[in-house]
Amino acid sequence: MTRVILEVRGMERPEQVEKVLNAIKKLEGVGGVQPADTEQLEVEYDPHLLTVVDLIRVAREQGFLAGML
Repeated sequence: MTRVILEVRGMERPEQVEKVLNAIKKLEGVGGVQPADTEQLEVEYDPHLLTVVDLIRVAREQGFLAGML
């Protein structure tokens, strides 16, 4: 498993954080995801099944700006 910190802008309320967390958790290959700091998520994923771009895309599909730190 590989870990990455994603910056997800606009996650200011708990329900917004949950929305993105739940979307990322549903991906096959995600071992875990948790808030790391304000507007940041720490994601543990299998690089054989997913890329960082896949993770960013899912956050953006939820309506947030996202990128890798």
